Amino acid sequence: MRLLALPFVALLAAGSAHAQAPAPAWTSDLAAALARAKASQQPVLVVFSGSDWCKPCMMLKQEVFDQPEFAQYAQGKFVLARFDFPRNKKNRLDPAQTKRNEDAAARLNKDGVFPAVVLLSPEGKVLARTGYRPGGATAYDAYLSQLLAKN
Repeated sequence: MRLLALPFVALLAAGSAHAQAPAPAWTSDLAAALARAKASQQPVLVVFSGSDWCKPCMMLKQEVFDQPEFAQYAQGKFVLARFDFPRNKKNRLDPAQTKRNEDAAARLNKDGVFPAVVLLSPEGKVLARTGYRPGGATAYDAYLSQLLAKN
């Protein structure tokens, strides 16, 4: 009986180790993201979302950014920056964060597209723009790699 339990325990341990991949560190300060990008020579992945009203934004977060595959893919590859524009009163951001989000949007999302994903060079040059794409984290990671390869 003990021999049968061993593979099961090993499988559980492997599954929990995979599920415990470190969550990516997102910043909500564009200047800080660009400074980190320049220091590390990594591109910045900037996301503009409406977390409580934009269905494609919610899907992108849930299907891609919250997945361990994305955490593993992004680690050491990107500086991550997220700027949220919630509409519900209970999700309202503090005024300083709202200002930082608006400033980032004025620079990188003038058309107010949601969700908007913008890839920036370490120097702040726009490399690519995209948004939600179905297919999950693995497909999105491959798509981001294609976008980076073009630049």
